[in-house]
Amino acid sequence: MTESSGESALARSFKALSDPSRLRLLSLVAAHDGGEATVVDLTEPLGLSQPTVSHHLKILVEAGLLTREKRSVWSYYALVPGALGTLGRYLRDADAAWSPAENG
Repeated sequence: MTESSGESALARSFKALSDPSRLRLLSLVAAHDGGEATVVDLTEPLGLSQPTVSHHLKILVEAGLLTREKRSVWSYYALVPGALGTLGRYLRDADAAWSPAENG
């Protein structure tokens, strides 16, 4: 059985979220002023080096969870609107599909 591109993207998103540092990054970006942040804004609260934070941000962008907008020398990261809601709906629908049917 082959994996569809939608399943591949979904797996990439869940894999990106499997790392605690990346989960924390999503939270930090969402809570930052204006809903966007730079690597400089994120290194101290996360307690990781700039290259490590940049690596995690790249994975989150590739997974479709964050956007990256280059402005002058800075890159600003923001949550992709609806991305987390889509993952939540998938989990809800999957849970319903996997739950045993109730006998009336």
